[in-house]
Amino acid sequence: MTPRPIGILLDLAKCRGCRRCVTACQRAHGFPETSGGGEELGPRALTAVRKGDDSWVRTMCRHCLSPACVSACIVGALKKSPLGPVGYEADKCIGCRYCMLACPFNVPKYEWDSANPKVQKCDLCLPEVERGRSPACAKACPHDATVFGPREELVAEAHRRIEAEPSVYHDHVYGEAELGGTSVMFIAPAPVAALGYRPELGERPLPDITAEALLRVPWIALCGTATLAGLWWILRRRDEVALARSAAGRAAHERLRRDAGASTREVGHEGR
Repeated sequence: MTPRPIGILLDLAKCRGCRRCVTACQRAHGFPETSGGGEELGPRALTAVRKGDDSWVRTMCRHCLSPACVSACIVGALKKSPLGPVGYEADKCIGCRYCMLACPFNVPKYEWDSANPKVQKCDLCLPEVERGRSPACAKACPHDATVFGPREELVAEAHRRIEAEPSVYHDHVYGEAELGGTSVMFIAPAPVAALGYRPELGERPLPDITAEALLRVPWIALCGTATLAGLWWILRRRDEVALARSAAGRAAHERLRRDAGASTREVGHEGR
């Protein structure tokens, strides 16, 4: 039986900026705990909390339903779990960092200062989730600002909260439809642009766009090859015609020269 996809709903109206989610995440992954920081993502900070204009703003991997990072990974180090999280297998990673270029949210980070560098990103505590447990950040949140559960139930809960307190929330569930949907969604007091998120992403998954472009490559290559072949034939034929005309011209000139010489000899012979 296919498992129900899970996810996280981040309620930024309830977030108080305690950053317990940040320290719990670092503790769960064996990273040094952040003291007085945790405002930006990094190779040792897989989630971050910063102060926005109207609320605290949490940043983490969105675990897209159709992830561009997985599509871009050429060795399969990034994989989309049937449960929803995008996991990472460091042993397969070759450090190409295509995932960093592909991610529209600028989430994956590289261990530039490591002798054996890897890409780091939130995996939504996938090993714990596969055992039926909650991610560390959801367990650590004391304000009901990080809610873990089946994605479809989280979407319903997000709309319920917005409808129950329309003066508190901006009427938009960020991640419900963006780029085909994400497993980590947000509701907030302000539009997404005011939170520093990218609002112009659209609803179409990025891998669908790149796949459509790649499908055109063989035809472009075929048409380009045919065009170049035709151009080569035209230029070659032009040179052949020019060469033939040049040869014919030289032959005609040679005949005229011979004929002129013969006429001169005949005139001379008659004069004697």
